[in-house]
Amino acid sequence: MRVNSVKRAMDLIGACAGLALTWPVMAGAAVAIRLKLGSPVLFRQERPGQHGRPFVLLKFRTMLDARGPDGTSLPDSERLTPFGRWLRESSVDELPELLNVLRGEMSLVGPRPLLMEYLTRYSPEQARRHDVRPGVTGWAQINGRNALSWSEKFALDCWYVDNWSNELDLLILVRTALAVLRRDGISHEGDVTMPKFMGDGQAGAQA
Repeated sequence: MRVNSVKRAMDLIGACAGLALTWPVMAGAAVAIRLKLGSPVLFRQERPGQHGRPFVLLKFRTMLDARGPDGTSLPDSERLTPFGRWLRESSVDELPELLNVLRGEMSLVGPRPLLMEYLTRYSPEQARRHDVRPGVTGWAQINGRNALSWSEKFALDCWYVDNWSNELDLLILVRTALAVLRRDGISHEGDVTMPKFMGDGQAGAQA
């Protein structure tokens, strides 16, 4: 993929504009999360960036830190509160990722950054999704999001890598805004989020 200076300029301008426009929403969300879910307000997790290099992803916290008698975390369905579900459905939880974009760890548009443990589970074709910076939104997100299977999602990611253009990025950003308003594809059928990718298109416990 031919990444040029225009894409990076679009990232910087878009991230700055996004932060300027949404800071009241982010401030209100931060206060509400602190009151309803406790501390920390931000969810930080190491994710693979371009070429699999790790970086720390920033999101608003959406789940309670609830644990069973053995000390292990309860399933997502038991930790996700109605308020946390609203944060996800409205995509407000993703807004701190604009800081990742400013730092050059992410792009506004690209394949979503998943879990570090998936790196060894990808086929060579699926691994091509890491040829570019991960994105706040992407081709898969406007074509089904979590309603897709893993194989469908990875095929769309690789299509984006092969067909990238600045015009395509603009189309994805516009369609993302529409998808957020419609709240399309928030969860996978039968799950509150997305089942964990186990390799070869299979899924296991929830991520």
